[in-house]
Amino acid sequence: MNKQQNWYIIQQEDGTCDIITSEEKSPNVKSWGEFKTQEEAIVKRVGLIRSGKCQPQ
Repeated sequence: MNKQQNWYIIQQEDGTCDIITSEEKSPNVKSWGEFKTQEEAIVKRVGLIRSGKCQPQ
């Protein structure tokens, strides 16, 4: 059986945001998601940067 991989955006301590898979996600970090594709997560991260919630890398 093929398990679908979901994507999340997590905020780092320096204010930047990274895109990770569900296997890498830790419950104690600020995050957004669950996104079905990495492309969806990238679009959301751009929106978070534009709104000031994440710093650009």
